[in-house]
Amino acid sequence: MTFNDILKESWLSISGNKIRSFLTVLGIVIGVMAVVIMVAVGETVEKQITDQFSSLGTNTIIIRAGAAQSAGVRTGNRQTLTIDDAEYIAMLPDVAAVSPVQNGAAQAVYGNKNLSTSLIGVYPGYTTVQNIEIEQGTFFNNSAVRNASTYAVIGPETAEELGMPKNPVGQTIRVQNTPLTVIGVTKAKGDSAMGSQDDMILIPITTLKKRIQGSRFPNSVQMISLKLYSDADNNIVIDQITSLLRERHKLKDGVEDDFQIMDMKQIMETMTTVTGYMKMLLIAIAAVSLLVGAIGIMNMMLVSVAERTREIGIRKAIGAREKQIIIQFLSESILISFIGSMAGLVIGVGLSQGVGRFVLGYNVPFSLWPVILSVTVAVVVGLASGVVPAFKAAKLNPIDSLRYE
Repeated sequence: MTFNDILKESWLSISGNKIRSFLTVLGIVIGVMAVVIMVAVGETVEKQITDQFSSLGTNTIIIRAGAAQSAGVRTGNRQTLTIDDAEYIAMLPDVAAVSPVQNGAAQAVYGNKNLSTSLIGVYPGYTTVQNIEIEQGTFFNNSAVRNASTYAVIGPETAEELGMPKNPVGQTIRVQNTPLTVIGVTKAKGDSAMGSQDDMILIPITTLKKRIQGSRFPNSVQMISLKLYSDADNNIVIDQITSLLRERHKLKDGVEDDFQIMDMKQIMETMTTVTGYMKMLLIAIAAVSLLVGAIGIMNMMLVSVAERTREIGIRKAIGAREKQIIIQFLSESILISFIGSMAGLVIGVGLSQGVGRFVLGYNVPFSLWPVILSVTVAVVVGLASGVVPAFKAAKLNPIDSLRYE
């Protein structure tokens, strides 16, 4: 028999019992569809995490004030970092840019509108550390920091929510009753690992500490952000920073650090590993559906063998060999699996792309994995579930088969 003959025979056999064949195919459709969707979910989560950390760059380091956590409990909460610490760190040879950072929340008022937003005190180097681009106007300089100037650079979402003009440069907003002159608007960037960078107000850190917060410790800061040169070794720089800060803070040997260093490269690698395990878990869960579908195919083929016992006897009586009987039943099993796998692939990709793009607003990545998986499933599941029924059919005694009622 030629390939076309085998295919036609298989299709006639499958279409002979439409309801049973449909339910069997449906099991494979659901299984493959579940795997495809789980793969898409895992890759989307991984992409979102990677994009957020990539917006900062793997050569970014964040130093937070206070001791590290032990068993989930922070062992210290003093703001032990200072602006002077940041300036000393900036002198290290591998540091490209550095900025002390003080975060806060504030009510911004413009005309008759007000908005709760993030108020962040920084140095000019913050734009380099956070990869911030200026869409309109300019960013404040070191002179504005020294003089605690009342300048502000705002995010595009902040400007829109406050109902400011298309070009808000030169307008005045009020924060905690302090007038701030808008000198720049950042380029839209979206969310990152550090939160939204479109809804914020950036001002000189000295302005925040002295004019707005009226802090008794104007030199202390919550954290220090820095960016390294691309060829720098993160681990070496972290050791240098640790030694420098311990020396400046006069920490004796055996005393724990009063600061925490977060390496974005290390965090990103850890998150990538975690999302990889998550994808494997999701695929394993979805694979259970495939197993159920394979059992369904085997069950259908066993029933088919029982129903076609006389047909098998006639085939063997007129000269059909065991090999031809095995090929016939295996081809039926593979065809059922192939139809279900392709249908599951199309539905799974369509649902994941449609829901992601039009409902959740995410750009769901598409890879060749679902296609390769579907073809593999079509062959492997078809063969695995059809082997037992095919060999059972081939081993039937033609005499007994012809007597079968």
